[in-house]
Amino acid sequence: MLNFLAVFDGYKISKSTIDYAIHITKTAKAHLVGVFLDEFIYRSYNVYKVMSTNKDYDAVMKDLDEKDKNKRDEAVLIFQKACEKSGISFSIHRNKSIALQELKHESMFADLIIINEYETFTKHKEQPPTRFIKELLSDVQCPVLVVPNTFKPVDKIVLLYDGAPSSVYAVKIFSYLIGNVPDLPVEVYTVKAEVKANLHLPDNKLMKEFIKKHFPKATFSVAKGNAEEQIQGYLQNHKENELVVLGAYRRSELSRWFKTSMADVLMQKLNTPLFIAHNN
Repeated sequence: MLNFLAVFDGYKISKSTIDYAIHITKTAKAHLVGVFLDEFIYRSYNVYKVMSTNKDYDAVMKDLDEKDKNKRDEAVLIFQKACEKSGISFSIHRNKSIALQELKHESMFADLIIINEYETFTKHKEQPPTRFIKELLSDVQCPVLVVPNTFKPVDKIVLLYDGAPSSVYAVKIFSYLIGNVPDLPVEVYTVKAEVKANLHLPDNKLMKEFIKKHFPKATFSVAKGNAEEQIQGYLQNHKENELVVLGAYRRSELSRWFKTSMADVLMQKLNTPLFIAHNN
């Protein structure tokens, strides 16, 4: 059975992460682990402000810490009830060490991480991609499904392909984990920078043979122009709720355009779940 991790900040639990995680877990017939990163130094209040404005700050902090604990406990219960209602196999991990380190470590033993694109694991809000998400994607040990704030049932899969090993690897891993989702259209989308280039896929015959083995009903589209602009415009003009599959680099591996920056752009511009995988 596959092992998926849904990652949560207990102070501001993401409902969309729960909904996407349960949806994907059901589709893959996987086991879902709710990972609550209850970092011991992370509080919902400003410690310095409390200490500088209260004479008996120890008592005030003790009361605030108890409220924080209750809020985190409540978040776990919300996840537990949602999983029980859905009937999926699930378990719960509560990690109290440094959030990013704990998650990277757990990723070695997971098949997929599911996380909201706005997660920061701090009191501060950031626009996606947040620093936490960027650092996670740079050195994670399994694929990551980055989800938007609002859940929408997926009704199309778009596989971004540029001919580089990382983009093929992402398609492979997605097919192994999620498989050929019944009744969902699958499209392979490629952009070529050269104006005079033909409209064949890179490694056309090999790629089409490979795709047909994994997604027999897949269609293929090739566009010309700037990859970032073409992909963003193509996805923005669709009415479907796509799940986009793309490769990314890790350390020295550089794909022509499926770099972390492509994932960054899509997180900034679109409200679309992104399945991101990279080979070592």
